Amino acid sequence: MKYIFKQGADKSKPTLLLLHGTGGTEQDLLPLAGMIDPDASVLSVRGNVLENGMPRFFRRLAEGVFDEKDLIFRTEELHTFLNEAADEHGFDRKNIIAVGYSNGANIAGSLLFHYANSLKGAILHHPMVPRRGIGLPDLAGVPVFIAAGKNDPICPAQETTDLQELLTEAGASTEVHWEMNGHSLTRTEVEAAAEWYRKNF
Repeated sequence: MKYIFKQGADKSKPTLLLLHGTGGTEQDLLPLAGMIDPDASVLSVRGNVLENGMPRFFRRLAEGVFDEKDLIFRTEELHTFLNEAADEHGFDRKNIIAVGYSNGANIAGSLLFHYANSLKGAILHHPMVPRRGIGLPDLAGVPVFIAAGKNDPICPAQETTDLQELLTEAGASTEVHWEMNGHSLTRTEVEAAAEWYRKNF
């Protein structure tokens, strides 16, 4: 996988796993890491799937309709990559916080849905429910921040409500930040995420 790793000033802090939206690259979310925790290490990854030339983390069949088989495969691929990257770069595999937007938030959510110990926490900007009708692992003690738009045309508000409910039922500690800015990633929601991060980590 193509990625950028930046060693942080404080090795005891979490490594921030940055996961871009459709058409993004590993450069896109680097400014967010600086806003959330300038002393943390950063692992920013580019999605391995191309849709009309645009990088994504997994295939979809249509807008809002995931290719579930590919989602499962790509989630496992990312999970394995995190193990390898931790060995290679010497960061704590058990201390990774995902920061994802849109498609990147969905693959981060999928890590939570499929693996009990893949992430220590997650900041999900405009995520959807990655899969329905499956049992989730025990997520007790995993804090999850969700930023959502009440008027988001791509990710309806009900998706956010359902996702929060599923994660909470699995034991995660969830917080939702609502805005009226559609599907766009806003400075105010990143600032809210940074404040949440400081309280939890």
